[in-house]
Amino acid sequence: MSRFVIACGGTGGHLSPGIALAEALIARGHTVTLFISHKKVDKRLIEKYPHLSVARVPSAPFGWRPDVQLRFHWKQTQGLLFSLRFVREFRPDAIIGFGGFTNAGVVLAGRMLGVPVALHEANRVPGLAIRVLARFAARLYLPPGVRLPGRRGVWVRHTGLPVRPEIARLPRDEALARLGLDPAQKLLVILGGSQGSGNLNQWAEQNLTALAHDGIQVYCVTGLGKGSAGVQVLHDRSGQVVRSWFEPFSDRVGVLMSAADLVLSRAGAGTLAELVRCETPAILIPYPHAADNHQWANASYFEQQGGGVVVADHALAGLRQEVRDVIFNDWLLSKFRTNLHRMSQENTIDTIVHDLEDLAAGTPPSHQLRPATAATPT
Repeated sequence: MSRFVIACGGTGGHLSPGIALAEALIARGHTVTLFISHKKVDKRLIEKYPHLSVARVPSAPFGWRPDVQLRFHWKQTQGLLFSLRFVREFRPDAIIGFGGFTNAGVVLAGRMLGVPVALHEANRVPGLAIRVLARFAARLYLPPGVRLPGRRGVWVRHTGLPVRPEIARLPRDEALARLGLDPAQKLLVILGGSQGSGNLNQWAEQNLTALAHDGIQVYCVTGLGKGSAGVQVLHDRSGQVVRSWFEPFSDRVGVLMSAADLVLSRAGAGTLAELVRCETPAILIPYPHAADNHQWANASYFEQQGGGVVVADHALAGLRQEVRDVIFNDWLLSKFRTNLHRMSQENTIDTIVHDLEDLAAGTPPSHQLRPATAATPT
């Protein structure tokens, strides 16, 4: 059996697939350690998995301001030294990173100490960390149709994002019963990603009465530090009670998505993978300040595949009518679910697990991998 390090900290979109992959590798008898950050979101999410071995690595986000750059370089130096010590002691057979600069130290440590490295990019526009670190990797996992030219020596495989097994589609009635929600009313679930979205939270508060008047109950996950738990009791136009829930964090995402008639969400790759797994239609509002506008690219692809629709962040004024048009259109919702069912057929975890086992064992790449194109580095 082999030993793996999975670098996946910093956001839920990195940590969730890291957890999914770790559990799959452990189930096959391998030993795994997760490299995570010191952020609250990592601490909150990993609490549910006490059986997993974790190491918290020093890291800081990249930025162009001089003070941000100084902190970034200082933390990355600490992260590299931490990673070198850990890799020497743990002696992993392979390392895989899920994006973000939490990866940097352990990827460089792996390269320096002769440990093969794989990188996974889930967004349709590869992030800066992946673009920089890909030159040190032996394997690169990219979404279907995405290219990263100019990375000689790296073998590329097109596949999706691992999703935790507990995030799976349930019958709607069962999911609603678990949450204590009314099965006779439409349910709109609002998600702002692991960091939460102030704009979507504000939109929910401003439109809650009007949505309740239409008979739409709301379940809004506000994000840690961006809201408190609570229930608001309102009424529809006939006087029936309509309750809406606000929660800073949810570890029942699969149940929420299965209960939802429609999800209103940012367009991080992790959220989209979970929507596909649960076959839940969505209206996506890409975060407009995401690096390289990658959320817009993610959302556009989701819309092209027929999983939902995209609304720009600056068009929130017309969002309530868009929600009404979609959530009460049962034919359209059914069409979205059919398309999402088609999208959900690939077993991404098995694909990556088997390939990582080959990488750790030194087995030559399979025919399903291809060398990266030789071009000017991006």
